[in-house]
Amino acid sequence: MNVEKLKQHYDLVVVGGGMVGASFACALTKAIKEGEAAGNDFTILVVEAVAPKSDIPLQQSFDARSTALSYGSSKIFQTMGLWNQLKSVVSAIEKIHVSDKGRLGSSQLNCEDYGVDALGYVIENSKLGVVLNDVMEKSSSIELACPAKISQIKPQQEGMSLQLETESGSHQLDASLVVLADGGRSPICSQLGISHSVEPYGQHALIANIAFEKPHEGTAYERFTDTGPLAVLPLESIEQAEGVGALNRGSLVWTLSPAQAAEYKTMEEAELRRLLQERFGNRLGTIQHIGERFIYPLSLSLSKEQVRPGLVLLGNVAHAIHPVAGQGLNLALRDTKVLVEVLTQAIVNNKAVGEMSVLQEYLQRQQADQSRTISFTHYMTQLFSSNNSAKVLFRKFGLFAIDLIPGFRKSLAEQAMGLSK
Repeated sequence: MNVEKLKQHYDLVVVGGGMVGASFACALTKAIKEGEAAGNDFTILVVEAVAPKSDIPLQQSFDARSTALSYGSSKIFQTMGLWNQLKSVVSAIEKIHVSDKGRLGSSQLNCEDYGVDALGYVIENSKLGVVLNDVMEKSSSIELACPAKISQIKPQQEGMSLQLETESGSHQLDASLVVLADGGRSPICSQLGISHSVEPYGQHALIANIAFEKPHEGTAYERFTDTGPLAVLPLESIEQAEGVGALNRGSLVWTLSPAQAAEYKTMEEAELRRLLQERFGNRLGTIQHIGERFIYPLSLSLSKEQVRPGLVLLGNVAHAIHPVAGQGLNLALRDTKVLVEVLTQAIVNNKAVGEMSVLQEYLQRQQADQSRTISFTHYMTQLFSSNNSAKVLFRKFGLFAIDLIPGFRKSLAEQAMGLSK
């Protein structure tokens, strides 16, 4: 990018153009353009360190990474005007089957019971990225600096002063508001002295795509095993050569001890298939293939500050949570929705978007949702990752309770769909 084309001042700079940062920029642009703030010349710069891949294949890749979107998140993308583009590339989660290996007690949540087409959806990250990048590149309100990074950030009387580094040079600029969405290890947080409370779970997630003998029929599986929680999300099948049949894919997230994760990452595929089959069972028939494997350490990381004058933290940089309930991105999208509402109202009222009272309103409105989601996920992690006899007994009766107590089932479904209040 040619730095000479950059402005000296932006109303908003979004640091991080991944799923959270890009979704926020697209949502805010849409809300300003079509709401009461229409006609406002609000300038947005999105800074992303990693250049988008121009060679993403049109055909499906077996090993594509994916993300679960709740029903509530699909409604957010619908409000942004993006759902028509996304719904053709998502896999619907029509049922969620929850069970505990080797013990009685299981439950199933079904979308039909709640009058919706799906409890959630699974989308390949690259396909979501293509749609979001396309919107940003075509928007007259969004400028995209990529590949680029912020090397320095300093508070000033109104907003922030930023040093931007690109391949073609440096550029000094300022912003009324900076939204940090650059992930859990943000160097900018370190510069600003924003600390995090971190609670390691002593676990790693093993991520891989797997092929089954039978189609998943829109069912997501949450299986609690002796090694830790194991989730399989439904993915689109991949057509193979004529007469061979389709590959029935699922996305595996397996919580393991660090030693087990390291061992399983390099284990012979046949042996890993055997171990996984033992723990997952035969609901989808034989596990036929396990694709490329990745491992990530798991912890609960919460920023001690989410807002400062001229600054907001969004996504993992604000709260990185355990993947056991698939809530991380969905919580960030709900944060995004509320922040967009607060900022557009501030613009209509001619208030500075970086003013602390504006940002505190956002935090006050979203704090209950954050606290509830983080507590729910943390509780699930503690309960279902333990072989403590008391917790095992509670699990056993808890799974029966999902079926026997209507209010419990409804609460669990609402949390899964991102509709809990």
